[in-house]
Amino acid sequence: MKALVLAGGAGTRLRPITHTSAKQLVPIANKPVLFYGLEAIADAGIKEVGIIVGETAAEIEQAVGDGADFGLDVTYLPQPQPLGLAHAVLIARDFLGDDDFLMYLGDNFILGGISALLDEFRTHRPDVQLMLTRVSDPSSYGVASLSEEGRVTGLEEKPARPRSDLAVVGVYLFSPVVHEAVRAIAPSDRGELEITDALQWLLDQGRDIRPTVITGYWKDTGNVADMLEANRCVLEVLEPGIEGFVSADSELVGRVRVCEGAEVHGSRIVGPALIGAGSAIVDSYVGPSTAIAENCRIEDSEIEFSIVLNDSAITGIRRIGASLIGCHVVVAPAPRVPAAHRFVLGDHSKVQISS
Repeated sequence: MKALVLAGGAGTRLRPITHTSAKQLVPIANKPVLFYGLEAIADAGIKEVGIIVGETAAEIEQAVGDGADFGLDVTYLPQPQPLGLAHAVLIARDFLGDDDFLMYLGDNFILGGISALLDEFRTHRPDVQLMLTRVSDPSSYGVASLSEEGRVTGLEEKPARPRSDLAVVGVYLFSPVVHEAVRAIAPSDRGELEITDALQWLLDQGRDIRPTVITGYWKDTGNVADMLEANRCVLEVLEPGIEGFVSADSELVGRVRVCEGAEVHGSRIVGPALIGAGSAIVDSYVGPSTAIAENCRIEDSEIEFSIVLNDSAITGIRRIGASLIGCHVVVAPAPRVPAAHRFVLGDHSKVQISS
């Protein structure tokens, strides 16, 4: 089995962060979200991986390399324009050959990996295996309808009136029959080749699409709120430890990791929290569900439930919460504007001013 990882999207919902960085490389607990997917693929025993790349191809290739660090053999597959998930399958045809394959959206985060899903696929041998999960706003996702017996009866992409609350998670298992389906469909009203249309085509042909409804943790990390929630989830199982320096007048509470080269002076850190290598926390409070990346400085400030990317500085700020702060950012108080009263007073005036 091979894997096809999609890492070509523009990440418009994470702008302005993604104006300068690929959305798949925005970190969760100081590790790019894409890396979690690649590690899950390797843990599932898949070695050959094709990565669909677009305008951020250079960044993705620099971060992942040839895949050896993950135990993978990576091939890069350019997609000049993001024309849909089914289009990605089309352009990967030569790489995929006639093998079964896993398709994994590179900005999806699944706690617990995908090995159980692959085992189920290999056992039952359907034409397609889908992961579904219940969501509060299904109109933002591909949506599946199931019969009373639990069989897939229909699929829609971002429907205005969803027929169910079961969203299609961004992990798919396909037999080679899907290649016929992606060639058979036409672009949607969005101008894209939708994978849901290809799946519906397979249903109409009587093909076996097997659903697995998951109740574990899954996030499409396409927006800031989901990034912060995924970060919180990973930090909840953080292995605490002190590899850097923590002064005697500092206090660490709960799951806190201070990485090598990091320093904490006169500060209180309440976990789960992660302080990246080379960062300094001085006279500050770092609260739960916060990840500070490498070479940052937090001084005389308070921050919680946030992600701070590398080489950023926060000084003299009360308080920051639920924030995603990019690389090389400086957050500091505005300079004081000199206070002045300006008068044009006539004769015999009397002016009283509060000090």
